[in-house]
Amino acid sequence: MNTIGLLRNRRPMGWRGAVCLVLTMVLGGWGAAAQETYQFAQRDTMALYLDVYRPDSGSVTTFEGVAKPAVMFVFGGGFVSGSRSDATARRWFDRLTAEGYTVVAIDYRLGMKGYRMGKGLLGANKALDRFLSSQQMGVEDVFSAVSFLALHPELGVSTDNLVISGSSAGAIISLASAHAIDQGLTEGLPEGFAFKGVMSFAGGIISKHGAPRFSHQPCPILLLHGTADKMVAYKHFGLMRRGIWGSDHIASDLEKKGFNYSIWRYEGLGHDVAAYMNVVWDVEKSFLEKNVMQGIPCQVDALVDDPSLPTWKAWGRARTADIYQNP
Repeated sequence: MNTIGLLRNRRPMGWRGAVCLVLTMVLGGWGAAAQETYQFAQRDTMALYLDVYRPDSGSVTTFEGVAKPAVMFVFGGGFVSGSRSDATARRWFDRLTAEGYTVVAIDYRLGMKGYRMGKGLLGANKALDRFLSSQQMGVEDVFSAVSFLALHPELGVSTDNLVISGSSAGAIISLASAHAIDQGLTEGLPEGFAFKGVMSFAGGIISKHGAPRFSHQPCPILLLHGTADKMVAYKHFGLMRRGIWGSDHIASDLEKKGFNYSIWRYEGLGHDVAAYMNVVWDVEKSFLEKNVMQGIPCQVDALVDDPSLPTWKAWGRARTADIYQNP
């Protein structure tokens, strides 16, 4: 198969594939217009792909004379499951392409797949090395996707104007990617590369060397998180110098250093915010236009207590134990 070529004539999907296709059509519609699929990496026996969604015909692709960035999306699923063509994300892609943005949805390796974690804090602490490895694999795969786009300018996705976004585990990978660049851990990236922005829906950074901190002004970062999230810690979960540090910590670190960031704290909400891509478009739009495209530095710290916001039982009550099959 030609690595750069548009994939065609895949094997017959069978009845399970047909059911998935119907569900995608019902839940997410056919999605954004022209979808192109490319293989960007090969990891042992696993091929990694990315999908490119182009702006809708007639949509406005600039703001105040500045080209709108492409938005790279990293899906969620606890490093266990998920898909770059997730139905919830596809509806968001529809909005982005209608607004004149290019979307790049990528695969990454699922490092926690099949892992059975022990109960409680001790079980989570023992699993940390596996979590950290999963985060690192995700960062490596993000960097490979960026490098692929840089090596193929004919695709028309400029890595000089690229925002990364993610949901849940994808948000963890997105924030960890930005932090790795800050720390100079850029192997696999084009020289001098930096994201134009980060949008994190219920994310954090996993570390076994203490709280992660940014040493330099990062690209603009938008953090969205429920204060009662039991899946991805809003503040910190772990023992001593090991664990995950969530949006609250990241915002505190950036605030103390006078760095550019925005955090939207959703009072009393759980992991629902991981699926808020289409719910808080006004927040995202302002961030992309003002912070990313216009380069206006600011610090936003908003506590939102709005009973009208949507919640979903499966998301809001989700816990780590629900995903990793505690014995």
